[in-house]
Amino acid sequence: MNFQTIPILRIFDIQKAKDFYLDYLGMSLDWEHRFEEGFPLYMQVSKGSLVFHLSEHSGDGTPGSKVFVNTDKVQQLFTELEQKDYRFCNPALESAPWGGECFTATDPFSNKIIFSGILNA
Repeated sequence: MNFQTIPILRIFDIQKAKDFYLDYLGMSLDWEHRFEEGFPLYMQVSKGSLVFHLSEHSGDGTPGSKVFVNTDKVQQLFTELEQKDYRFCNPALESAPWGGECFTATDPFSNKIIFSGILNA
């Protein structure tokens, strides 16, 4: 049995969301959906196997949510982000209490994404 978890993160401004998720994090826009013109946007962004749903819909997620993401390239991702000109987020690479390194990127809607080196199970 295989599973994939896709967090739904609440957003309030489409351009700010795209600036953060697409331009800063380097994710791709997979698709966008609205029930009708002028209705809230629901979209999917991804980078490799990491997938997020971003939603303007009331009740879809809570602002200030926290998502934990394991990656085998935490140092590489941190270096990529460190080189970007994005003035609203300046994460620091830290030693994780559980071992390895991690950093937290906070989106414009106070959602926190913790990127951590793969945990040894």
